[in-house]
Amino acid sequence: MAPSDPRRPEIVVGLVATPPDYPAQVVARLAAELAGRLAERVDADVKWTVREGWGEVAPRRDGGAEALLDDLARRRADTRWDVAICLTDLPLHAGRVPLIAHVSARRRVAIVSLPALGLRQLRTVRAAVPDLVSRLLTDTRDERVPPVGWAPAELTSRVPAICRVVGVADAGELRYVASRLIGRVRLVTGMVRANRPGRALLGLSKLLVGAFGTAAIALTTSTIWQMGDALGGLRLTVIMLLGLAALVAWLIVAHGLWEKPDQRTPAELARLFNVGTILTLALATTVSYLVLFAGTVLTAALLIDTSVLEQTLHRPVGFTDYLTLAWIISSLATVGGAIGSGLEDEDTVRSAAYGHHPEPGGRPDEKNA
Repeated sequence: MAPSDPRRPEIVVGLVATPPDYPAQVVARLAAELAGRLAERVDADVKWTVREGWGEVAPRRDGGAEALLDDLARRRADTRWDVAICLTDLPLHAGRVPLIAHVSARRRVAIVSLPALGLRQLRTVRAAVPDLVSRLLTDTRDERVPPVGWAPAELTSRVPAICRVVGVADAGELRYVASRLIGRVRLVTGMVRANRPGRALLGLSKLLVGAFGTAAIALTTSTIWQMGDALGGLRLTVIMLLGLAALVAWLIVAHGLWEKPDQRTPAELARLFNVGTILTLALATTVSYLVLFAGTVLTAALLIDTSVLEQTLHRPVGFTDYLTLAWIISSLATVGGAIGSGLEDEDTVRSAAYGHHPEPGGRPDEKNA
């Protein structure tokens, strides 16, 4: 049957992103190529139509996967899609292990938890979603496509994050879960990936400016030069770590980023959100520290002549002394930069909180999604 034949059956696949933040970016990229992948992997004689949309701003936290599946099923019925796939950044669990995907044939929908896929989320979604669509059509006995010739467990070979399958296809409910230990590690790293640390880094620009100002003042103080020379590598490391930890704690407390368990947020989910927020801020502040350190080294080398530094330290100096000087100044300036963080736009800083989701269209990247 020719591809242009109007008699070809049409199957409409809906892609839903919830919340309309990072998942919307993944949906937009996947939707542009999914029809071709479905023709290649499932059936080339079908006219594949892909629709995309947004789910709720913040998905229900208390209902887990079942609540998402019910909401998605209603969305599919209202829009008259044949099947629907939901991509979410909400960490989901089946029992006590991370849930990667849940296929519900009776509702003709499936969900994928992006954080459970780890760091290579877009690549994995490209591989998994066509198989999930094929699985749905087979389990619902859709006669427009031939049934798949592989068992549900075979998806584990194509998606490394999947450890095993819970349920049977005949029951209409299949859960693809990760391993208990490695799966949790992958889930946490995936949450940091979904939280986009780069956005948090760009959002803390005033903090970095304040830290540079503090470092510039400290560079002119000879007492700081002597202090850095007297401290060993271990103590300088402790000062650096304490400075970074204090900055992360200040950002969380000052901007109310700590997630507390309540009726709509279970304790386990709140803990995961807080871990994701802490790691995101830790990564962003560490990169900021490295930028500050590099800038301080360059500034010290340009402004402080070797002879002046030798007169203060009463010994010959080399490039490592400039590195040590930049090390202590960067650590002290990091704490000073916390003052600058108080000047940041509240919503900009709160975007680093994993459980925070703005209204659709609130950010430029969402408008372009």
